[in-house]
Amino acid sequence: MSRSINEVAIAALSRREHSVLEIRRKLKLKSFEEDEIGICIEKLINNNLLSEERFTESYINMRKRRGYGPGRIAQELRERGVDESLFGDYLDKNNPDWQQVMLRQYCKKYGNNQAADYAEKVKRAKHLQSRGFPLDWVFKLDSMSLDEY
Repeated sequence: MSRSINEVAIAALSRREHSVLEIRRKLKLKSFEEDEIGICIEKLINNNLLSEERFTESYINMRKRRGYGPGRIAQELRERGVDESLFGDYLDKNNPDWQQVMLRQYCKKYGNNQAADYAEKVKRAKHLQSRGFPLDWVFKLDSMSLDEY
């Protein structure tokens, strides 16, 4: 016996928060009809089981704990169909917490050791930039001792 569309959606949401786009994709993969999916999503939102705001906050916190910066997280949220108006304030680059996240990521990967040569500096900068940290932060980090940061 196959599960109903509501059972499939609620099972996915019981594991973690999802964006509307993610739930839509999962239900499509299970071969549910588009109009059926729309009705289900509307019910989930009305019953507060599906929330873009909750998903956004949860996703940002999870990625931040894993050492990703605001640029990378913003891109990932866009890919998941989240409107920028929902995450702009959370990913405020002026918030000093983000620089602490970058510093922790740097120290986790490289310890307190400064880069020995230009090639190593470039490699480290690319790593931090790929994790979503602005290049000007990376250069600022590189220009001072890690103890001062």
